[in-house]
Amino acid sequence: MIPIASRVPDPAVRRLTATLYGYAFLSDLVLLYPLYVVFFADTGLSVGQIASLFVIWSAAGVLFEVPSGAWADVLSRRLLLCLAPLVAAAGFALWVLVPSYPAFAVGFLLWGAGGALVSGALEALVWTELDRLGAVGRYARVLGRARTAGVLGVVVSGVLAGPVLAAGGYPAVGAASVLACLLATTVATRFPEHRAPAAAAVPVAEPAMAARPVGAAPPGPDEPDTAPPASPDDDGDLGWWDTLRAGVSQVRTRPPVRAAVLLVAVVAADWGALDEYTPLLALDTGVGAQAVPLLLLLPWAGVTVGGLLAPLGERLGGRGYAALLGLVGVALAGGALLRHPAGFVLLAVAFGAAQLATVLADARLQARITGASRATVTSLAGMATDVLIIVTYAGYGLLATAAGNAVAFALTAGAYLVVALVLLTRRRSPAHLSRSAGAAGD
Repeated sequence: MIPIASRVPDPAVRRLTATLYGYAFLSDLVLLYPLYVVFFADTGLSVGQIASLFVIWSAAGVLFEVPSGAWADVLSRRLLLCLAPLVAAAGFALWVLVPSYPAFAVGFLLWGAGGALVSGALEALVWTELDRLGAVGRYARVLGRARTAGVLGVVVSGVLAGPVLAAGGYPAVGAASVLACLLATTVATRFPEHRAPAAAAVPVAEPAMAARPVGAAPPGPDEPDTAPPASPDDDGDLGWWDTLRAGVSQVRTRPPVRAAVLLVAVVAADWGALDEYTPLLALDTGVGAQAVPLLLLLPWAGVTVGGLLAPLGERLGGRGYAALLGLVGVALAGGALLRHPAGFVLLAVAFGAAQLATVLADARLQARITGASRATVTSLAGMATDVLIIVTYAGYGLLATAAGNAVAFALTAGAYLVVALVLLTRRRSPAHLSRSAGAAGD
C-alpha cells in the first residue's frame, strides 16, 4: 500500500489539484451539452441523422484515441491539454455559425478529437506529477474529485442553458460554450509538467485495492505483479512510433496491465452507454417532459457522491470490489424495472457506485503501467471503452426494439453481475488449487 502523504498537501500538490479541478469543471461547463440534440432537431435533422452523428462522434474517439496517447508520451501532455478545449471550441463555433448536417458532422469530429487529446494525457500527467511529489497515494481521491468537478460543470451548464437560450438563442449558447473552452485552455497552462527520470530508482507501489487485478491469481515466477524499480517515465526519448509500439506491447505482454485495461473498459463503458437512455426511462415512468430533467438530477447526484467516495473505496479488497460491481448491476436493473419515479433513487445509487468503480479501476491501471508509454496505455483503455460503448448502443437498440426500454436497460446492466461473478471465481480458484495440492500431499 502506498503511504499516504500528510493530511495537508504541500503547495505543489495544491496547485496541481486546484488546476485539475478547475480544468475539469470548465471543460464540462458547455451550455450546448443539454441542448445540442434539440438544436439539431430544430435545424431540421431527422432522428436517423442525429443517430448517425453520434456514430461519427464515437468513431472519432476511437480513431484519435491511441495516436493522441502516443503524442502525449512523446510531446508535452500539458500542450495537448491546452489544445483539446480549443479543438472542441472550433467544433461548437462551427455548429452555431453554419448550422447544417455537414457542419454538425465536422463539429463532432473535432469534439471527438478534443476528447481523445485529453484522454490518457490527463491521467498520465496527474499520476506522474503526484509520484514526483511523493503523493501518488492520493491519485484515486484526486481523480474522483476531478470527475465530480466535471459533473458539477455539467449540472451548472444545465441550469444556465435555458436562461441563456431565452436571452440570446443558440448563438449565445454557442458563444458561452466557446468561452468556457477558452477558459479551460487558460487554466491548462498552469499544469506542472516534469518528465525527467527520477534521480533515484524507487519502486512504484500500488494502492491496497489496486495491488492486483481484482480476483487475479498470484503472479508466477516470470510475472512480477509490481513495477520494477524505476521512474514511471524512464524509457528515455522514444519516437512516436516506438512509444506507440511500447504501449501496445506492454498491454499485450503484461497480463496485469492487460487485465487492468480490460476492467477499465468494461466498467466504464456499460454505465457510460446506459446514461444516454435514462431520459427514456424517465418518460416511461409516466412523468411529463418538464419533470424529466428533475429526475435526471438524481443519477448525476449519485455520480457526484461516487467520485467523492474514492478514499473509502481504496480500502476495498477483491471481494469488496466484486460486491461493488454487483451493487451496480442490481441497482441499475431494479431502478429500470420498477417503472416508477422512485426507481431513480436506485439509479442514483447505481451510478454513484459505477463512478466509484471506474475511478478505482483507473487507479489500478495507473499503478501497473511502467515506462514512457503511460498515456498510450491509458488511451488504449479509452479506445477499448469507446468500442464497447458503440457495441452497447447497438445491443441496447436491438433489445429495446424487442422488449422495451426497461427490459433492455436491465439486461444490459447484467454485464456487471457477470464481471463480478468472474472476479469472485478467479479469486476462489487459486485457493481451491492450494487446498487440493495440500490434500494430495497428505
